[in-house]
Amino acid sequence: MLKYVDTKNAPAAIGPYSQGIVLNGIAFFSGQIPLSPETGEVVGADITEQAEQVMKNVGALLESQGASFTDVVKTTCFLADMADFAAFNEVYAKYFTGNPARSCVAVKALPKGVLCEVETIAAVKEG
Repeated sequence: MLKYVDTKNAPAAIGPYSQGIVLNGIAFFSGQIPLSPETGEVVGADITEQAEQVMKNVGALLESQGASFTDVVKTTCFLADMADFAAFNEVYAKYFTGNPARSCVAVKALPKGVLCEVETIAAVKEG
């Protein structure tokens, strides 16, 4: 049975998708960009500030399902510029201490012109 993730502590979906779906104890969370959950506006002018907001949004999704960063099994990271990789990694490493599997790629553009996006898959308790 599918359970849809819906929390006001993370930005609302800006298109025809959900914040995430839980199936059989695995949460598949939509990619998070550096939006304020309250205003929907982009937070931060550089990669470090934007990555921090992304991690706050990811954390809010995880928390909504009783999980934490150590429950994440896979991330996919998208950067607007691979030159930001080192700075992004510094922020990422503060949060993902469990070292989940990861892909990180540079893309031509991201929604709202942001510099990074992170999607996650996590093990969560059902109930």
